[in-house]
Amino acid sequence: MKLEAPDRQLGAEARLGIGVFGASLALFVVRFLVPRPIAMSNNGDGGRVLCGAGITWKGLPEPFVHLAYAPTPSAPCRPTYLLTQSWLADLAVRIGRLMGLQGTLSLVVLGLLSSVIAAAAVTAIVLGLPHPRRTRLFVAAGLLLVVADSAFFGYFAAILGEGTAFLGLLLAVGGLLLTAREGRWSYAGMAVTFAGGVLAVNAKVQTLTILPILAVAILLVRPGTLRGARRWASAVLVIGAIGAVTLYAQQSVEPARAPDGTYSEFPGDDSREINVFNSIFLNIVDGRHDTQADLAELGLPPSFAQYAGNGWWHPHPARIDPLYPGYRDRMSRGNVVAYFAHHPGRTLEVLDRAATDQLTARPDYLGSFDQEAGFPPHAQEHRVPVVSWLTSLISPLGLFALAPLWLLVLSRTWVQRRGPLGVVLAFLLAVSLTQFGTAALGDGIEGVKHQSVALFALLTALTLCGLRRLTGRQQPTVP
Repeated sequence: MKLEAPDRQLGAEARLGIGVFGASLALFVVRFLVPRPIAMSNNGDGGRVLCGAGITWKGLPEPFVHLAYAPTPSAPCRPTYLLTQSWLADLAVRIGRLMGLQGTLSLVVLGLLSSVIAAAAVTAIVLGLPHPRRTRLFVAAGLLLVVADSAFFGYFAAILGEGTAFLGLLLAVGGLLLTAREGRWSYAGMAVTFAGGVLAVNAKVQTLTILPILAVAILLVRPGTLRGARRWASAVLVIGAIGAVTLYAQQSVEPARAPDGTYSEFPGDDSREINVFNSIFLNIVDGRHDTQADLAELGLPPSFAQYAGNGWWHPHPARIDPLYPGYRDRMSRGNVVAYFAHHPGRTLEVLDRAATDQLTARPDYLGSFDQEAGFPPHAQEHRVPVVSWLTSLISPLGLFALAPLWLLVLSRTWVQRRGPLGVVLAFLLAVSLTQFGTAALGDGIEGVKHQSVALFALLTALTLCGLRRLTGRQQPTVP
């Protein structure tokens, strides 16, 4: 029996999807396990992810990776805010029980699970692109280079929050593109967008700002052939579902106890004062500018000049000063925002330093190997260094290198503004810019690590920007 054109098209799409998923997964598994497993070592915050997976762990920053975290007889804990990496870690624990691991979290299982999701996300993007097969395969290759890059891939098998942010962004992009296709593809796209949105928004407190940006993108993407009330109802349903899951998940955690002893239901409030403190004493009162003038502007006493450049965990921080409790109210986001608003030159200086951090791509203190691998502390793998090597080359230029990349994505967004690809590019650019600003001005430490989500979003957008060159003036061929 001769297949009708729609059936042939569906069969071709199915073969393309299966092929891309299988090839991507195989490459990710080899990249992860050969010659031995790799991850990212704990920077000291990993206890949150483990706690969400039912494992109590109170460890300091570690130079090596623990490939397995076993349950301990200590009292059970509840995380003070949710990281969706905990969900994947919990699932990995459950899978491990089927393998006889007795509740142990195996980072090998976690890494394989993340690899499956990453391969599915790449496949969703490829199937969502309305372009010829050859073009889509080129995009798939570019995405594989970004995802598998040494600056990002290790987070998938780590007890850190960035991994699910990357996975969620990829799924959200694939879901938005699929939503714009006709028929069942559109409904599949909504489901994928929902899954990606939940993962990305709840990956870290820093990524909660992705929710309103994704909501706008969902409203702007036209769901296949749906029109009128059905179109808006479907968009509102997806947005509402992401918001409801986020609200439920973030309210189900332990109330946060801030350093001043107060409690709050808001996620991340246990570290709010710490973040603001670091922003003030590392970004503003840093010892390299007019310290007394900066202290006066912030409403802090002149004697705090002795703490210039000393962060929260420094051996001699301002928080141990007898005067500090009387000035704790000055450790507020509003105070920091007001300072930066009135000092554009200093703000630009901080942003330029943050741009260098972002393009550096990889912090040097997160090791890749377990201790039994025989490498020195903090040793890092460089199996796929292409993208991060290129960005690190231009990192000394700071904003002079980063701003042109933003403008390139913006120009491609304008060209594609009438289609779903334009919405996706705008979404990724907005995520990159907001994550950049939040990490740059909201916390003065771990700048390279905190910029990783912004860089991943930008590089994904740049990969999709290459579509115009690959397709020239060709018209889309996939309905």
